[in-house]
Amino acid sequence: MNGRMNDSLERLHQQVIEARGADPAVSRTAKLMRAGRSKMSKKLAEEAIEVVIDAMNGETDAVVRESADLLYNLVVLWADVGIRPQDVFAEMARRERLFGLAEKLPKKHAETSARRKVVVLETRRKSRRR
Repeated sequence: MNGRMNDSLERLHQQVIEARGADPAVSRTAKLMRAGRSKMSKKLAEEAIEVVIDAMNGETDAVVRESADLLYNLVVLWADVGIRPQDVFAEMARRERLFGLAEKLPKKHAETSARRKVVVLETRRKSRRR
């Protein structure tokens, strides 16, 4: 990965960590982190969908802007989960050694012993019966 990109993500990660304790009225990052992992995950998914929609519509500039938002929300979620950018870079380097940089890790090589559980990102309130 490009050294400048690594540096940018590492700086962003550090700023996210520092913003964790900031005033949510002033810091968007603090507000998002205080909202919880479900909200952070939802924001990440929304940005990913926006990237896909803009790409399908051929909106190159919008894909660039939304990709920056996607990376921001990914780093916020990493920080909450306890993942550092270096952890992801190390996994990418491992995969490059095994399969080449442009290849996605085949499912049969994934180090997963069980299927991922599905979680509900947002619950709907049940209406009260009268």
